[in-house]
Formats: sequence, structure tokens, C-alpha cells
Amino acid sequence: MTQNPLLIGHGLPPFAEIKAEHVEPAVTTLLTELEQQVSDLETNLKPTWTDFVEPLTQLEEKLMWTWGVIGHLMSVKNSTELRAAYEKMQPAVVQFINRWSQSRPIYEGYKAIRESDQWDKLEPVQQRIIETALKEAELAGVSLEGETKEKFNAIQLELADLSTKFSNNVLDATKAFKLKLTNKEDVAGLPDSALSLAAQTARSEGEENATPENGPWVITLDYPSYLPFLKYAENRELREKVYKAAVSKASSGEFDNHPHIDRILELRKQKAQILGFENYAELSLARKMAPNVEAVENLMEELRQVSFTAAKKELAELTTFSGQPELKHWDIAYWSEKQKEAKFGFNAEELRPYFSLGRVLEGLFGLAQRLFSVEITAADGEAPVWHEDVRYFKINDESGEQIASFYLDPYSRPAEKRGGAWMNDCVGRAKMVVNGHTVTRLPVAYLICNQTPPVDGKPSLMTFGEVETLFHEFGHGLQHMLTHVDYPGAAGINNVEWDAVELPSQFMENWCYHRETLFGMAKHYETGETLPEHYYQKLLAARTYMSGSAMLRQLHFSLLDIELHAKYDPASGETPEQVRNRLAETTTVMKPLPEDSFLCAFGHIFAGGYAAGYYSYKWAEVLSADAFAAFEEAGLEDMVAIADVGKKFRETILGLGGSLHPLEVFKKFRGREPQTEPLLRHSGLLQTA
Repeated sequence: MTQNPLLIGHGLPPFAEIKAEHVEPAVTTLLTELEQQVSDLETNLKPTWTDFVEPLTQLEEKLMWTWGVIGHLMSVKNSTELRAAYEKMQPAVVQFINRWSQSRPIYEGYKAIRESDQWDKLEPVQQRIIETALKEAELAGVSLEGETKEKFNAIQLELADLSTKFSNNVLDATKAFKLKLTNKEDVAGLPDSALSLAAQTARSEGEENATPENGPWVITLDYPSYLPFLKYAENRELREKVYKAAVSKASSGEFDNHPHIDRILELRKQKAQILGFENYAELSLARKMAPNVEAVENLMEELRQVSFTAAKKELAELTTFSGQPELKHWDIAYWSEKQKEAKFGFNAEELRPYFSLGRVLEGLFGLAQRLFSVEITAADGEAPVWHEDVRYFKINDESGEQIASFYLDPYSRPAEKRGGAWMNDCVGRAKMVVNGHTVTRLPVAYLICNQTPPVDGKPSLMTFGEVETLFHEFGHGLQHMLTHVDYPGAAGINNVEWDAVELPSQFMENWCYHRETLFGMAKHYETGETLPEHYYQKLLAARTYMSGSAMLRQLHFSLLDIELHAKYDPASGETPEQVRNRLAETTTVMKPLPEDSFLCAFGHIFAGGYAAGYYSYKWAEVLSADAFAAFEEAGLEDMVAIADVGKKFRETILGLGGSLHPLEVFKKFRGREPQTEPLLRHSGLLQTA
């Protein structure tokens, strides 16, 4: 019998060989083996780094390799068969993780190391890994007994199941909406790129004769389809229809997430209280950089006051510009685009031909070389992939030695791939002994985007927003790949407090506006002509357009997330949506529509890792803006100075991973604590403050 590909347990997954039917036998076999090995470790416990922490890490990595591959495929190659297999095995995996996390012998083993005379001989990174393991065990209920423990574990199981259901509902609800248009008047205003994509979507839906010129056209809730429609479609009624479909996604019928939200919030509160916390936000912050809920609210409030004033002014100016007596939600993107054109003399679509994916990657990789002295080369065909569009790249250091590699899955595939963009680890860096020799296992990252796919024989022509997203995810990837920590428990993004992980990603976005970087990648896909200077000046001028509204939107999500997890009481009779409407009074300048059920698709907090942590984007943006300010102070046009600061950034922010507390890492780079001034300055909001 051939080996189950999900049991290989190391290296790059052989994606072409993995089938949904492999999931159940692989996970069943693996859990049986791991159970035996963990029991053996507990019975013959020798509390030293070599005899205890290292073997435990290896067992954990075995589980994470197999379950990680399955989870990855759930995100990028979702199918009915895979979903069924995943849902069948998820409870067993959660139960095993609970059993492991709550093991008293393992907990006592870590404590014994901390209390032994070998503690002082360990490196600081090893000590931090052990401290984290102890804290994680306490937060996983290691001290619970009897019925309380059973209840806690039942909550963990149910929460995992609800998270999967929530995510599947969002994917299915997104897929379910299709607006077929046959009348040319209905697509008036749409640019060529949107018409081409809509016709391509129609062809994939069986309309084999669909053309961009004559239709039919199909609009979906997938970002590359939905966003241009709201920005450019002249038909106001259809904009309203598409907008309302988007904000009410997964809020009724078979994909309704309302009951899941109520149950998730109730269970999280119970879980936190079992562990001795007043609410789930306190539990969430127990392993984050922010010291408490008050500190989060203070930063959010400082930014809210500035952005609320600016956003009110922006809306008033937009309404005046539109000439309409009142703007509705589905008018904002449309009139913003028109106002932007009038103010800055260009529209976003004009830039697309200058941002083909191939050219953008050249520019991005050139920047990485200038800042961090690494060379990135295509290695397509050298690694198994899960879809023909997936690319594979290698990273070499200045001496030409390979130090990492990554996959890039760039395009939107709404039928099987969830929305959004993310980075995940495929393989983590580690020093290992293999056949008596010490070797370094090189890190491998997954970079996933959902940008406009190639249409009608043209390459993927990106919006500037899609360029920023690619830079963002690449920033996450750099922290995973350029780490120089050799212990898996703190290499790359492992053991980095969640509210600091967005630092490298948001830092990289700033470089999209850097002259040399932009001109290095903005080349016309047909002629090779560089983006004209006037466009660059207009991009710079437009950078802070509606920045008050953009910041306020993020603060609305962040404060809503904290409120639901810190103060909301399900027994009060108030619904989560009523909480949102109450907060909207001070965090939005246009109140949500009655049918707006945005929470039903808020996967970040109900199906991702951002519960009571969405504030992390703004918290880390303070850090990232301040980090970029170090390059501004050195002189952005001074390539020697930039390379020096880049080297320091690589050695600290990117290199140290989770080996130190993020504030210590930041201070090593910046020489001081972070300040909010650079963020307000970059956002054009300093004068409002």
C-alpha cells in the first residue's frame, strides 16, 4: 500500500497526491501515534531541554504539518468532500490538543526546568519559549479538574466547530450571489477591466458567448468584481442591490451566521470565566502586547477623536461635490472615485496597465534586495502546487546561499478559495540533527492574495490597492522567512504577540509610495513605458484622500470587537447588531442600514485569530509607521543610508522573531519606545490632532 501523503510529516507537501479521502485515515493514524508518544514522554519525564522540550516540539510539529496542510487546502481548494472530512476529524484533533495542553506532567516538566539550576544556562530565547508554554498551558485549562474541565473542553470543541461553520457560510453565501446583466445600460460606467472580468465570470457560468462588449455580464460578491461595480456603475439601483447583498451576506436562510455569533460570544465568555477572567477580552490580552482593555481603548479613542472629525468633514465635502441632497451607502464609493478624479486628475483604472503582476514582483524583489540584501528568484516547477496559477520562489542571502522559499497564490478563485489575503507558514526554520549532522531547516511561507486574475489573454493587471495588499502579505512572509532564530517555538512569527504581527506587513505598504520602488515596478505591460511622473505626484497627493474615513472604519471594527468581548452581556437583551448600532453613533458618520449584518461575515473575529484582537491592526500600525519613519529620517533617496537602516530592521524586527518581547525588539531597532506622531502624519491627520 502506498504511503498516505498526509503522513509524510516534513518538507513540502505533495499537493497533487493529496485527496479528501486521505484525511480521515491520516489523522486517525497520526493521533494514535502521538497519543502513545506523549504518554511515553509523560511517564519517563526528564525535565531538560534536550530530553523534554525538543521531543515535545517534534511531536507538535508532526501534528501541525498534517493538520496545517489540511487547513491550508480548506482555505485555497475547498470542496464538499474535503469539508466533510475536515469536519469529521476536527473534534478528534481539538480533543487531542486539549489533552496535550492540559497535561499536568508536561506542565510540571516545564516548571521543573524553570526551577532547576539549568535555567540560568539556557539562552533567553529558550527561557521565553518555556515561559510561553507555561502561560499557554494555564490559559488552556491545565489546572482545571472534574466537571469544570469537561465543560471547558466541550466549549473548546464547540467553538472550533462553530468557527468552521461560520467560515463555510461566508464562502457559500459569497458564491451564492450572482447578478446576471444583459442590458448595456446596466453596465454603463464600468471600465474595460471590470467588463472583461464580468464576461469571463459569465462564461464560467455557462454563457459561452459572453464578451466584454456585448455581455452577458455576471457580477459577484467577490472583491475584484464587487468593488469596481460599486465604484463605477452608473445605475444607482443596481449599486444599491449589490451593496445590500454584500452587507447582508451570510445573515439569513441556510447560510445564516446570526445564531453562530450569539453562541460563539456566549461560549467565549464562559471559557474566560472558567479560567478566572472577567471576560474574553482579558483572556485574549493575556498573551498580547497591550497590557489591558483600557490601554487598547485609550489608543483607539485618541485616534477616534482625530479621525471622526476628519471623516465628518470628508462626508460633507463629498456630498457637496456630488450635488445630491443626500448620499446613501452605495453612493460613497461611486462619488469618492469621481471626486478623486476631479481632485487629482486621474482614476484608479488608468494605473492598472502599469501594474502587471510580473512587473510588480520585480519591483518588490528589487526592494527586498536593496533593503535586506536578499535575492529572490523564480523556482516554478521545483515544488508541488495545489493549483496551476501558484508560483514558487527561492530566497538567497548576500553570499548566494538559499535561506528560504515561498509559494504565491495570487488570484481570486471564489468557487474554492476564501476571500481576503493572508500569509501562513508551510515549514518553520529550525536547527536539527539529522544522521548525526546539525542542519538548518529552511522556512517556507504561503502568500495568498485574491487579486484580479488574468483576463482575455492579458496578464493580471492590478489596482494600486492590490499592489499594497501584495506588499503587505510579503511583509508577513519576510518575518517568517528572514528569521535567524533556530528554535521552532520562537522562529519567524511564532511566539510573536498577536498585536505586533502586523508591524512588518504594514511597514512594507509604505514602500509602494517610494519613488525608486514605484518606478522600478510601474511599467506598462505592453510598451514597457515607465509610469509618467505626473501619475506618481497624483498618487502621492491622493494618498491621504478620505484617510479620516478609512481610519474611522478600522476603529469602528476594533472598538466593536473589544466591546463584544469585554462588555457585551448576552443576557441583557441587546443583540450584537444593536451593540454595533450603539457604537456606530461615535465611530461612523453614516449609520449602518437596518439590513446591514456585517458581523455575519466578520471572519477575522469569528473564524480567524483576531477575537478581541482586531485592534492589533491599529496598534501595530503605530509601530510600523514609526519604524518607517526611521528610513525617512535617514533619507529615502539615500540608498546607502537606507541599506544601513534596512540591515538593522532585518536583524531586529525580521530576525528576532518571537525570541524577545515585541517592545524590546522595537526598542532595539528604534532606540526608544514607539510614538503615534508618524502614523498621524502619514495619514494626513496631524493637523486635526
